[in-house]
Amino acid sequence: MNLINKKTVKDFNYKDKTVVVRCDFNVPIASDGEIKDDNRITASIPTIKYLLENNAKVVLMSHLGRPKGEPKVEFSLKTVADRLSELLERDVLFLDDDRVVSEDVKNKVKDMKQGDIALLQNTRFRKEEEENGEEFAKELASLGDIYINDAFGTCHRAHASNVGISSHLQSGLGFLVEKEVEVMGKSLDSPERPFIAILGGAKISDKIGVIDNLINMVDTIIIGGGMAYTFLKAEGYEIGNSLLEEDKIELAKKLIKKAEAEDVELILPVDIIVAKEIKDNTETKEVSISEIPVDMMGLDIGSKTREIFMEKIKKGKTIVWNGPVGVSEIPIFANGTNGIAKAMAESDGITIVGGGDSASAVKRSGFVEDMTHVSTGGGASLEMLEGKILPGIAAISNK
Repeated sequence: MNLINKKTVKDFNYKDKTVVVRCDFNVPIASDGEIKDDNRITASIPTIKYLLENNAKVVLMSHLGRPKGEPKVEFSLKTVADRLSELLERDVLFLDDDRVVSEDVKNKVKDMKQGDIALLQNTRFRKEEEENGEEFAKELASLGDIYINDAFGTCHRAHASNVGISSHLQSGLGFLVEKEVEVMGKSLDSPERPFIAILGGAKISDKIGVIDNLINMVDTIIIGGGMAYTFLKAEGYEIGNSLLEEDKIELAKKLIKKAEAEDVELILPVDIIVAKEIKDNTETKEVSISEIPVDMMGLDIGSKTREIFMEKIKKGKTIVWNGPVGVSEIPIFANGTNGIAKAMAESDGITIVGGGDSASAVKRSGFVEDMTHVSTGGGASLEMLEGKILPGIAAISNK
């Protein structure tokens, strides 16, 4: 995706301007109201600070959870506003309005001074948000002079707060989105080789487009996680109670053949960790893929597989990882995933972790600081790996 022609946050003069910024504050909040992980909030700070330093009035907006177009108190962004105030060490005006934009909200924005910052209520309190409703997009646009998209996690969706608003205001990319697209875009467009893709997660059906696209680009595809068992079944192995997408066996066979035809190395597990149930402290054993017990399921890659994967990864010059290779949130099934994180950390290549579960897994592994880039958007990074154009970026003004 060529973004040389897209405007960025640095392409505008903000004197006497109000800037509407789409952030991704969709953070996990515990039942007691505590934010469990504020990484997405901290990721937005550089863009916000840049705008404030350049004397803009800043109006932030985001969604949180799935309120399905209705105002629900448990999805209020009040907690986020409070955390943002702490991080910025200045007041963030929370514009708590079930309509998100109203006359009252418009008046409060007008009364703001240069250098002030406000946060709108959850954009998904309006059903028009996910429908990319024209009227809601206009209402959001009426609050400012310039629009900045700094929410990579929603760039693969065409919503009112990213695509709709862009047709009413001059617009640019925030630092976070710019970095996401530059790092991933460059790595996919002109990768240093060997180019290695590691794909895990539960299902092939979630990654069909990604595997299909990457076979045309990479030198090696490493497959682990729940999706590996459908490939192993396609290769003729009995997989016990392991996760299987019966209707994807033929597809797995086709992808294996396509990789062969394109001279792409496709590496599957040779041994796995099996158990009867998915829980901590359960009894586990390591078995070859030809010896999976009928009453057990594969829940992590085995030690030989881990060694093979790690050796291959360390030789890569561009390494993209999407999806854990085991049930990594349970410590006894996290060794494979942690091994991949360690190998990537020790590689001298460009290492990219594709958001979502992989980002959480790499944080748990303790190697997050050693990665070139950890994406903030699971779905958006997947669609980039599929070679798709992201609507939230395509809508931004050209230079």
